[in-house]
Amino acid sequence: MSIPPVVHSLREQIREHIVEGIVSGRWQPGERIVERRIAVELQVSQTPVREALRELESLRLIESSPNKGVRVRALTAADLEEIYPVRAGLEQIAAELAADRLAKDISALEPEVAALTGADRLGDGEAQVKHTVAFHRQLVKASGNSVLLHTWESLGIEVVTALSIRWLGTRQQSYAEEHQELIDAFLRRDPRIGELVKAHVLNCAPRA
Repeated sequence: MSIPPVVHSLREQIREHIVEGIVSGRWQPGERIVERRIAVELQVSQTPVREALRELESLRLIESSPNKGVRVRALTAADLEEIYPVRAGLEQIAAELAADRLAKDISALEPEVAALTGADRLGDGEAQVKHTVAFHRQLVKASGNSVLLHTWESLGIEVVTALSIRWLGTRQQSYAEEHQELIDAFLRRDPRIGELVKAHVLNCAPRA
């Protein structure tokens, strides 16, 4: 299998391939991930594979040891739950910084809610994850703070969201409806917007 050409770097493509394998269950918790085998499968050298694995280890998706090699970490609801208060705090700050900008122009968020409406109707879990994460990334991006965005992205939000839904069954009633409520709050310049976003994120957290 070769990687189709995309705009992402080779390391990012490999990382996405491994993440997809973990989320889909191709690699089970505790199962070994063989660096050489991935390199052969994707027809790449082992160096970018090693770099991708190192990045995933920093996200706590995998763990390595001298004797056991690289294995999928057996994440629990408690492990995933720890990330949400950090994410909620970051998004609260982002929402407060972005409030004026988004009140004037909400166009970056609206397409994601439209896509979520279709995903909700079809029960498409993959699309729900994709557009939920895209919505929140655009929200954080609208803060205009690159450090905040980088910190948010370093939490591996898409992976955590996918695992929370697919492994633990943490699903909201309506993804589109809940995110439309945030859009409405921005448009009416709700002074509690930071708290509303924080509460929304915390409500999505898995329960240990």
